[in-house]
Amino acid sequence: MNFYPFHIGDYLSHTNHLTDKEDLSYRRMIDLYFQNEQPFNDSSAVARRIRADVEIVEALLKEFFTLEKDNCWHNKRADEEIAKYHGRLTHASKAGQASAKARLNKRSTAVQPTNNQEPITKNHKPYIKTPEGVSESLFKDYLEVRKAKKAKWTETAYKGLQREAEKAKMSLSDVMQMCCERGWAGFKAEWVKEEVTRQKQLPLVTNEQIEEAYRVECGKDPKLARFGSYYEMREFVVKQRELRAKA
Repeated sequence: MNFYPFHIGDYLSHTNHLTDKEDLSYRRMIDLYFQNEQPFNDSSAVARRIRADVEIVEALLKEFFTLEKDNCWHNKRADEEIAKYHGRLTHASKAGQASAKARLNKRSTAVQPTNNQEPITKNHKPYIKTPEGVSESLFKDYLEVRKAKKAKWTETAYKGLQREAEKAKMSLSDVMQMCCERGWAGFKAEWVKEEVTRQKQLPLVTNEQIEEAYRVECGKDPKLARFGSYYEMREFVVKQRELRAKA
């Protein structure tokens, strides 16, 4: 998963007691969990992946994860979100297949074309090339969602989606991931802006959004910041918001 819901209030209420190192390690563990879509089975491997001490990782596993019968450490909330994600993809896929079958059955009972029928040219073919920067699996999932919504994928649709992604300062991959998560055939930058207005905070999903939030909310140039990763920059912005809320 490249996108998952993050509830700042819930997170802070459960992690206020953590040290800075523990907090950073836990956030990285959650990101890794969603990215791989599987539980942890080796604390040393996890520590190496997130660049943290094994002792910290083991303490966090015992506090926020559950060792189950498969001898793996599970996070209940993450497992639920991952299951929901795959459930939506499966539903969209089945809906797309049912729609395609219905169209096929409809065409099979239609009158056969004559020799005078206009031949199909390249201009009639759908635009199915995987966009640059988007994985084939994600693109396939997104096309299934569009099929379920009976929305054709054309070059015009592709350019429109790309244009809206640029307006929202999101990558095309992030936009398609969000569409799959929420069952959207299309996307408008205004939808993200409306959500930001409701939250009264800039989003912190993509690297570009993190930079913008750092620039606007912290009044500093992100290009001059000395963070080890965008994750660290994001955590800095979150802490600044927390401090302003307490002021």
